[in-house]
Amino acid sequence: MTEPEAGNLLAERRQKLDRLRAAGIDPFPHDFAGREEIASVLSGHGDLEPGTETDSVHRVAGRVIARRGHGKAAFIDLRDSTGQIQLHAKADVLGDAAFSLLDDLDLGDILGVDGRAVVTRRGQLSIEVNQWQVLAKSLRPPPDKFHGLEDTETRYRRRELDLMANEESREIFRVRARTVSSVRRWLDDHGFFEVETPVLQPLYGGALARPFTTHHHALDRELYLRIATELYLKRCVVGGIDKVYELGKDFRNEGISHKHNPEFTMLEWYEAYADYGKTATDLESLVSGVAAEVLGGARIERDGEEINLAPPWHRVTLRDAILEQSGIDIEKETTRESLAAAMEVELDDAVGWGKLVDTLFSKRVEPNLIEPTFVLDYPVELSPFAKAHREKAGVVERWEAFLGGVEIANSFTELNDPDEQRRRFEQQAGELDRGDKETQPYDETFIEALEQGMPPTGGVGLGIDRLVMMLTGTHSLREVVLFPAMRD
Repeated sequence: MTEPEAGNLLAERRQKLDRLRAAGIDPFPHDFAGREEIASVLSGHGDLEPGTETDSVHRVAGRVIARRGHGKAAFIDLRDSTGQIQLHAKADVLGDAAFSLLDDLDLGDILGVDGRAVVTRRGQLSIEVNQWQVLAKSLRPPPDKFHGLEDTETRYRRRELDLMANEESREIFRVRARTVSSVRRWLDDHGFFEVETPVLQPLYGGALARPFTTHHHALDRELYLRIATELYLKRCVVGGIDKVYELGKDFRNEGISHKHNPEFTMLEWYEAYADYGKTATDLESLVSGVAAEVLGGARIERDGEEINLAPPWHRVTLRDAILEQSGIDIEKETTRESLAAAMEVELDDAVGWGKLVDTLFSKRVEPNLIEPTFVLDYPVELSPFAKAHREKAGVVERWEAFLGGVEIANSFTELNDPDEQRRRFEQQAGELDRGDKETQPYDETFIEALEQGMPPTGGVGLGIDRLVMMLTGTHSLREVVLFPAMRD
């Protein structure tokens, strides 16, 4: 559509707005009380024969998505969030003036109607309109006449148009809502206690990530948007909340990709007297249970392949997974120089041995982990909050869970020795000095909390956005985040 054509359409809609007001009609009333959901009307008359007229009167409202005119009669398709129904308007019922104004409405207008349920000779349930009211005049035309909005860039930037035009997008966000509710229900049913911890923090921590920084004018100090809820939740465990969780937003100042958004929804839970073996069993149960509740079964389809989420999931150590996929043995390549040479990459002064291991795994192993898999026992350099492995030197009791080639969750047997935690913080400080801006900073307040005594604890972080990607068969966070971050 050319710019002049678009301008003419907008001007025409404005003229119709003026005509409504000239007729004494408020095009933006305050409410429309007593309406029924369209799905309820449809379900209540599903067994009527073609040509049936009822005495059942209904009051519905929604957006005009299609219209067909036949002289003194008009057929209008109306949609709300639950369904779609046909309206049948006739001049001899409404009167010529009211019918003419109704016939003057545009696609996209929000309309409320009263009328009785009838079934056309072709068998379509309809509302025979005896009263109608404009509830919101649409001053811009809808996307592609509701036949689908396919431009990806527009769909992400103007999500309201995407939701308006695409039933598939509306279903994705229905699945997301049901997933969040189901996750909460699983945790509540298993005795976990939901809390809320600060989003603005005096010191960021709990993950290896670069934070967003802001300035608080009244306190005259720098604050950080949280990158994780871990350290505050562990302080709750220290305080005696043995099973605690938080489900909310985290923020990381990192690159944007199909599996990264600078703000994302994360679930973290911690259970006293548990370890990473217990948390793995719990995650299997939660994910398979949520899938069964939301989708009706513990199986999903991804790229034409069926994936079974039922326990038990496959388990493999990080070292064995890397060796199998790349032929590189990280237990032999123990310096950053030798590992970089084995990987055939140029060594950056700011990149330590642990970061090289992480890069090797991300590029060579992670995309191949399609079936639900726990990758176990990570180098201590990658896990400053995990407890040393009780049997293997140099690694910690940590797993990451993968599904569809994407990491969805992370877990530790949590480090609860304050002296060892202090030593790990000091070691991380060396990474900061070398220029790694994603390293965990030293947090003396957290050390002091651990010095009060934290019981043996297992903790989990589950990415809700990524889980929803798996349950909906989508391949980008932008499909499951309503308003993703975009370049200008």
